[in-house]
Amino acid sequence: MGRHSLPDEDGADAPGPRPRSRGRTVAIATALVLTVAAGTAVAVRSDLLSFGGSCRDHAVQLDVAAAPDIAPALQAAADDAREKEVTSDGSCIDVRVTARDSYKVADELRTGKGDPRYEVWVPDSELWLQRVGLGSKQNRVTPAGNIASSPVGMAMVPSAAESLGWPKKTYSWPELTGAAMKDDKLRLGAADPARSATGLLALAKLSTSARKSGGKGGDTQAAGMAKALSSRTSDSDSQLVDTLARDASGTEQGNPRRNQALILSEQAAFAHNASAGEENSLDMFYPEDGSPRLDYPYTLVQEDELSTDQSRAALRFMTLFSDDEGRALLEEHGFRTGAEDPSAKLVTAAGGRTPQPYAAEASEPPTEKELQETLGMWTITVQSARLSTVVDVSDSMGEFVPGQNRSRMEVTKSSLLQALAGFTDQDEIGLWEFAT
Repeated sequence: MGRHSLPDEDGADAPGPRPRSRGRTVAIATALVLTVAAGTAVAVRSDLLSFGGSCRDHAVQLDVAAAPDIAPALQAAADDAREKEVTSDGSCIDVRVTARDSYKVADELRTGKGDPRYEVWVPDSELWLQRVGLGSKQNRVTPAGNIASSPVGMAMVPSAAESLGWPKKTYSWPELTGAAMKDDKLRLGAADPARSATGLLALAKLSTSARKSGGKGGDTQAAGMAKALSSRTSDSDSQLVDTLARDASGTEQGNPRRNQALILSEQAAFAHNASAGEENSLDMFYPEDGSPRLDYPYTLVQEDELSTDQSRAALRFMTLFSDDEGRALLEEHGFRTGAEDPSAKLVTAAGGRTPQPYAAEASEPPTEKELQETLGMWTITVQSARLSTVVDVSDSMGEFVPGQNRSRMEVTKSSLLQALAGFTDQDEIGLWEFAT
């Protein structure tokens, strides 16, 4: 369903479709794209941002569902387009944006229930598009490019970051997570990987790194970290930020549920620091084995049902994010907009400092198989367990294990005690003995 030109864009004939590039500021891939913006709907309906006479009766309306973190930036772009009366094929574009959690929209589209009331969807990660594709009756979604990105790292209150040697000391994901979970003195929180791209991408990266560094014990290490994180998860990234300790030292004695460290995107740390003030700002660790990135795919919903005017207006709106003004707007909201080194001002505002490897290449995104394995591991790990353990207590268990100065029973007991450490108070475990 290709189109012929970029409608009403200054200074150029229409380029043909170009391939989509991950994590870059949009290189328009198809001629079908939709629009994005954030809370313009309320302003439009109340005439707070009314069009001039030339546009009032000739506007193309587009509805957008966007991840809550990027919705404000899209709203600002939509407001600017309205004020400047940006046109597509002679008609003004009227973009209305609603902030919605990406996992909720993905589940809605995957099941194919109901008629989506939006033409464009901008989730925070491409992994949600993969989830939509798992449904047998899913609504069709067509990604057209990525308008922004944000790396995922670990943000900490200053006292916690200082205790780990920030910013001079760097860590891999397993080392950083292990240091944060070594004891309850440094409480680490994360968003639920089943509902948060940040949580899922970090857990997938952590699992992959643990397997590479830990060999056969890597899976056990990853499961142990997942189990520890499960006791301090929040439903969403916004709820996660609300769990931070609220005093300057980050200790907040008497409230052990408050976290001192969070797995967060750079943009989420940027947004928190912008409103928290210098004393309560977060410091950001960027793991040296690579940070996964949120990539904000600009996605067309049910493209075959869009009118030509809608698809061309959507394309016109999307081009606004590829020029200097559009990139500056996204950076003002804490997003990265290209493959070049990130703005030092942006990184500093998010809590990053050199020599943290914040300018390193993004780590390879997990495959669909890896994501499914990670989700499966998470589901199994966080569910309360009910199991029975059967132990041989016959005389043969008194024999010594070759190469060890311990009996079979002593080795078994040691292994059982180690396994028990991975369970919680909610798990139920029975012990049965048998012998000849």
